[in-house]
Amino acid sequence: MRRTSRYPVEGANSLWHVYKTVPFWKVVKNFVVIQLARYTPFLGMKNWLYRTFLHMKVGKHTSFALMVMPDVMFPEKITVGINTVIGYNTTILAHEYLIHEYRLGEVVIGDEVLIGANSTILPGLSIGNGAIVSAGTLVHKDVPEGAFVGGNPMKIIYTKEEMLEREQQTSL
Repeated sequence: MRRTSRYPVEGANSLWHVYKTVPFWKVVKNFVVIQLARYTPFLGMKNWLYRTFLHMKVGKHTSFALMVMPDVMFPEKITVGINTVIGYNTTILAHEYLIHEYRLGEVVIGDEVLIGANSTILPGLSIGNGAIVSAGTLVHKDVPEGAFVGGNPMKIIYTKEEMLEREQQTSL
C-alpha cells in the first residue's frame, strides 16, 4: 500500500498549480543539481550534491549510476540506505500530479538494495533491506526485505526465504 498525502485542487489540473505547491526557485536549483549529478562519474560527489543541496538522506557507500533521476520537486522526501546501488536511468518520484489532486509521499530505500536500470519508483513506498529490483521494473507497492521483484506491474519473483534457499542450493 502506497502512503501518500492527497491534496485536491480546483479548476485546471494539478500540474497547473505546481508553483503553489513548491517554490519555482527550489525547482530550478534542484534541476541544476540533479543534472550535474546525473552526468558526474564521481559517486562521492553525487552523494554530496544530493545530501548538501537536495537534503536527501543518502547512506554511506551508496551508488547512483549515470542518469539516475531523483524527484526534482521534493527530493528531501527520499531516503536511501547504506551500500545500495541505484541503476542507470532509474527515476525516484516523491510526487505525482493528477487531474483533480496531487500526492506526496516519502520513498525509503533500505540498506544493500540493488535497483536495476530503467526502473521507476513511485511515491509513498519502501523497499526493504537486501531487496533486488529487476531492470525496467515499475515499483508501485512496497518491496519486502530480501525479496527479488520485477516486471510491470511489479511482482515478487522470489521471497527472502526462497532467495536464501536458492543461494544454499547453488553453493552445494
